[in-house]
Amino acid sequence: MSPTMNTIDLIVTDMEAAIAFYGRLDVHFKVDPQYPDHADGDLANGMHLMLDTAGFRGSTTPGWTEPAGGPRTFLAFEFGAPADVDAKYAELTEAGYEGLREPWDAFWGMRYSSVLDADGNGVDLYARLPEETVPCREESR
Repeated sequence: MSPTMNTIDLIVTDMEAAIAFYGRLDVHFKVDPQYPDHADGDLANGMHLMLDTAGFRGSTTPGWTEPAGGPRTFLAFEFGAPADVDAKYAELTEAGYEGLREPWDAFWGMRYSSVLDADGNGVDLYARLPEETVPCREESR
């Protein structure tokens, strides 16, 4: 029997702020009316993203404590064109989210950038570059 990985669960400190951030990436959440510290959202590729407050996670997982330091995880969102990465990075940083790395043409053939969500989780934004524009390794570092 092989399990299917289909859900990612992020621990958030401010549910409203998390929903606002991921809404900018077209992930729309439903907050559970019975459990307002839990929300579900479906991603376009069939994956599922859940948001739980630390209090909710602690009540469902005895002994769990919030980790220190970070970001420990990066979620990666693919865009259709390199210009879309630039536009989304600009939108997010202009809205006050912290940029970790401005968009750049990575030597592995992608336009890439990184931001932090409202809880400090890493979020990568990327799009494949046209083959003829892929920089060599030395140019993109």
